[in-house]
Amino acid sequence: MAIKNEIRTHGLQRCFYFNSVQNFLNQSEGTILGELAKNNPFFLEQDQRNAWLEEIQILKKALSEIGTGHLIFEYTIPRIGNRIDVVYIVGGIVFLLEFKVGSREYAPHAVEQVTDYALDLKNFHKASHELLLVPMLIATKAPAHSYENREMKPGILEVIKCNSESLSEAIKQVLSQRSASPLDAEEWLKSSYVPTPTIIEAAQALYRGHGVTDISRNDASAVNLNQTTAAINKIIKKSKREHKKSICFITGVPGAGKTLAGLNIANERHKFDENEHAVFLSGNYPLVTVLQEALARDEHKRLGNKKNEATSKAKAFIQIIHHFRDDALSTDQAPIEKVAIFDEAQRAWTSKKLSNFMASKKGSPNFEMSEPEFLISIMDRHTDWAVIICLVGGGQEINQGEAGLIEWFNSLRQDFPNWDVYVSDQITDSEYTNELSMERLFSGLKYNFVKPLHLAVSLRSFRSEKVAGFVKALLDIDRDTATALYQKLHQDYPIYLTRDLDRAKAWIRAQAKGSERYGITASSGAIRLRGYGIWVQRKVNPATWFLNDSKDVRSSCFLEETATEFDIQGLELDWAIVCWDANFRFRDGAFEHWSFSGTKWQNMKQSEEKLYLKNTYRVLLTRARQGMIIFIPPGSDSDKTRAHSYYDGTYRYLKEIGIQEIK
Repeated sequence: MAIKNEIRTHGLQRCFYFNSVQNFLNQSEGTILGELAKNNPFFLEQDQRNAWLEEIQILKKALSEIGTGHLIFEYTIPRIGNRIDVVYIVGGIVFLLEFKVGSREYAPHAVEQVTDYALDLKNFHKASHELLLVPMLIATKAPAHSYENREMKPGILEVIKCNSESLSEAIKQVLSQRSASPLDAEEWLKSSYVPTPTIIEAAQALYRGHGVTDISRNDASAVNLNQTTAAINKIIKKSKREHKKSICFITGVPGAGKTLAGLNIANERHKFDENEHAVFLSGNYPLVTVLQEALARDEHKRLGNKKNEATSKAKAFIQIIHHFRDDALSTDQAPIEKVAIFDEAQRAWTSKKLSNFMASKKGSPNFEMSEPEFLISIMDRHTDWAVIICLVGGGQEINQGEAGLIEWFNSLRQDFPNWDVYVSDQITDSEYTNELSMERLFSGLKYNFVKPLHLAVSLRSFRSEKVAGFVKALLDIDRDTATALYQKLHQDYPIYLTRDLDRAKAWIRAQAKGSERYGITASSGAIRLRGYGIWVQRKVNPATWFLNDSKDVRSSCFLEETATEFDIQGLELDWAIVCWDANFRFRDGAFEHWSFSGTKWQNMKQSEEKLYLKNTYRVLLTRARQGMIIFIPPGSDSDKTRAHSYYDGTYRYLKEIGIQEIK
């Protein structure tokens, strides 16, 4: 009989049916179908019932000759919200069976689907890390297809395509050619699943009502996002109880999950008390655009809601911060929101930039506040309590007029000294403080250190938690640290160098499997890359670039359109080509900072401009989750704006710290 206590683990429905092949063969079709229907939490459509019945019949016939192993029907993959039709575990090998009942072809989208299942298990399912995974597409009425015993990636075979008649022979061929240590199927089913979602997947899961525990990793080396949420909830509770106003700063390395933490807090507070009207606000237009479109597409696909209705609903969940700010100009009343979450708070505008903007708006000619000061003043209108949560990325200011973290502290010190300030002890890092001492940073403030307010481990780069440190050392010209970190991370997180863009494209296409996302990125100031077909002045549509498939010429995966730091900050790719132009060139042991105007390069003189350029490359070099290749042009002495010497120094520096070149 089915092992019922293994169907559900930690509140998560792992599968609809689990049994040995021997028991499966001895059970009637009706009994197996009844077990599947009983564990199905959704309304059972007739098409699904018929598909299960045919799968049962096919498997009874195919496995009768093998007779051993275990079967798992409808195994749930939490991160991507899908279920594998059947998992067959035998001889220490895990077969992933995706059935397309009645199909007469092996559709590319179906191949991609089962590939994604295999990649997801290999990356995030603990028991599958060292196992051989065999993805199989069974198009029941398709013609027979040849089988090659070849791995697409270590531990994952290329997708095997077969029909209902050839399934048994395909499995037997794999078992005859591959061997593995015995595997306890029950332990595999119970094994922990520690996913690292993209921010798009995370937003979709939270939007559907999942908790952060369903979609985030929980290993001992990472600061659990739940701990950050719990710390914020405790501060909110204290502020409400004691009628206080509090501001919290959540810091973290690039890709550590700050935006995910903010979305989770907004989701949690809304469920806890709708009267709080917690709101997630971001000034990052591409991020908001992509997330809103992704949520709308997902709801439209899942529920069949009209696209415009789904879009309106998504826009209420995630909002542009400037709309919140501009609405407050028309009234002196407190906003309806009691909890405001500001994403990328370090990018809030300086007094000069906001004043110039306000001067262009009718009725605001003498506005003299910075954006942090104005945003705090909006929430300070509440007479009882309020909480601001600032999500802060170190070294992420990339545009003129972005105030950085210091302006928030200056505004609190000068105008809101009664606010309680909560930070982690990691906020004293130079990437946040711009070398200010703790004494100057916190002078005159009522501050409290709360350790979980810093996310120290990158979730974006799930293959290596050393990427952010490596990039920092590279940009700081800390050669020894950069070299040591590269040697440690390269095996799990490949980073290569090339001077041939076509080779870079070929490499990245070879790395990406299934629906993994890849694309070309470059600095917005990389004007002379245009000679190599990289045109940064051509603006991409972020939602199209990040969400459309590889057949769309506007998609990132088509490798034609290039995203800049402004398009990609806060978002991520699985694999990236980072194109390095002469605006940030290495010569005589130091980086030089240049901008291109008219027909020539001009040396940057302002320290602020230099910092923005350095941070631009920090953003570009920390966008990839799984690996990247850096393209440095060879240059051309026939073109004075692309001289060899402008690129050779950077190329040699990256080679010297150990980055391997693909020729």
